[in-house]
Amino acid sequence: MQLSGPSPRCHPSRSTARGVPEGHNGNAGCRKKGSAVVKSLPIEPSSKELKLGQRLRAIRQERRLTMDQVSEFSGVSKSFLSRIERDITSPSVSTLVSICQVLGVSPGEVLDFPETEYIALKDAPLISLGGDGITEQLLTPPSNRQLQLIRAEIAPGGRGETELYTMDCDVESLHVISGTFNLILERQTLTLHAGDTATFAGLTPHTWENPGDTAAIVLWALSSSRAAGPRFSTLPAT
Repeated sequence: MQLSGPSPRCHPSRSTARGVPEGHNGNAGCRKKGSAVVKSLPIEPSSKELKLGQRLRAIRQERRLTMDQVSEFSGVSKSFLSRIERDITSPSVSTLVSICQVLGVSPGEVLDFPETEYIALKDAPLISLGGDGITEQLLTPPSNRQLQLIRAEIAPGGRGETELYTMDCDVESLHVISGTFNLILERQTLTLHAGDTATFAGLTPHTWENPGDTAAIVLWALSSSRAAGPRFSTLPAT
């Protein structure tokens, strides 16, 4: 990894997801923080089935509670509780709250119950954070806002905007899988080669470019301790 001063090159920018000014009717939600644009994109609603009943049953069994006990203390009939746990019917908000009180969990914990999810690279949706000559795929579930992994392939000469931007997350990390990649900061430029990794605060103003004559493949990781976390919208399949 090499260090150099600020890049003197002026980068042309696209009026796409990256760098859309506040108030612009674009796909991205951007706002100013100091001299940098903070990027935040909405997540499209997931069409995946929630399986709320399976989650409730797993928590009940973990607590070693019987359906009779949960039924008695929640006031929900055993037959209806059985239908909920088998995902035949969905509970109302008040019913869910009653069941969760008996189980000793919050409704939010049930809704955010962790699942093992597998996403093949060929099935990873395309996203757009803007820039020229870049193709990005979201490798993690769109609903997982605490950690987002993005695979980016940047063509030779591909670059971000002239204006530095930040991401709405706590920590941002990028790992170069192949090629050469420049991470351009306010006071320096980091030149990363295959195997190199850079980690920095999400609110660190930056942009990027591929200075090489071959494509660069980069893995971006965005993490957030907040429930909101980084937000993305996927692009329609072509």
